[in-house]
Amino acid sequence: MSDKQTAKAASYTKYAPREDRVRLAALSALFCMLPAAAIWSVGLGATAISFKEILDAIFAFDGSRDHLVITTIRIPRALAGILAGGGLAISGAIMQAITNNPLASPSLLGVNAGAAFAVVLTLSFFGAGASHVYIWSAFGGAAIAAVLVYVFGSIGPRHGTQIKLVLTGAVLTAFLTSLTTALLIFDQSALDSVRLWTAGSLSGRTMTDVQLIAPYMLVGIAMALAFPRHLAAMSLGADVAKTLGQNPVVWRAIAITVVILLAGGAVALAGPVGFVGLVVPHIIRFTVGPDFRWTIPFNAISGALLVITADSIGRVLFASQDFPVGVTMALIGAPFFIWLARACAEGSS
Repeated sequence: MSDKQTAKAASYTKYAPREDRVRLAALSALFCMLPAAAIWSVGLGATAISFKEILDAIFAFDGSRDHLVITTIRIPRALAGILAGGGLAISGAIMQAITNNPLASPSLLGVNAGAAFAVVLTLSFFGAGASHVYIWSAFGGAAIAAVLVYVFGSIGPRHGTQIKLVLTGAVLTAFLTSLTTALLIFDQSALDSVRLWTAGSLSGRTMTDVQLIAPYMLVGIAMALAFPRHLAAMSLGADVAKTLGQNPVVWRAIAITVVILLAGGAVALAGPVGFVGLVVPHIIRFTVGPDFRWTIPFNAISGALLVITADSIGRVLFASQDFPVGVTMALIGAPFFIWLARACAEGSS
């Protein structure tokens, strides 16, 4: 093990209890902010709804129009944003760990594009009513894309593997996005069904959609929370993981399974929302540190908070239209990605 790897490994265990208390306080604050953001999101729309009315709809439902709007449209939208944001942020953190690549994320390595293409392909054959079918197709598309990027990005000498993974993901993303666009051009009914969804949108999500996808994503989140030390070891490289008694192949397969559950479920709910899995893990790593005991829950809450806030901001700025959250995230994430790519290039030179 090199001196650099030894120092990095030590950083996972050197935190004092006082620092842990600070992290716990920050995590608690974020956790309190999340329901506040969700309530704000539920209250937004063509008709503003008060906090009291939201509580009445949840605890004293009377069948009125406002209560129906809250329970069948706005609450499912908020829940979908929470699940999608948390899932994408955690999957981005895990992908960066197992590939040891700071540019890795579901959107940049083709996972989102694979899931989106599979969903559109399924809608073309089965129609918009087959919710259970397109959920499985999202998971399948995410899995195939992840495997293809990893296999082709690992071919050849090990030198430059990080850049090869990013380039392979970019090529696969462009290819699958082109295929998705071609399908939508030739299938007008599919285009009408997923027009907003393909840009990354929470519009039109139902409680049935949330109930179908939430169990898979919750399993993925539970798995990520259960193995923080293994993820930390994988982030130090396969050789270090072996010296710590881990089987890199097994744990990489487990990590990819978690990514597929989280990213595939997020795409099925909200479409291919980009940059969440890139921006949030880096911010958390800079502010919280590399300890996966903390980064996983911080990513879950911060990702959910970012997506639901971005969706709400888009609805405030463009009240007359249903502005896709994917566009808002692109406006936030693109400048961050440019800065990060330059920082990585300077660091490797």
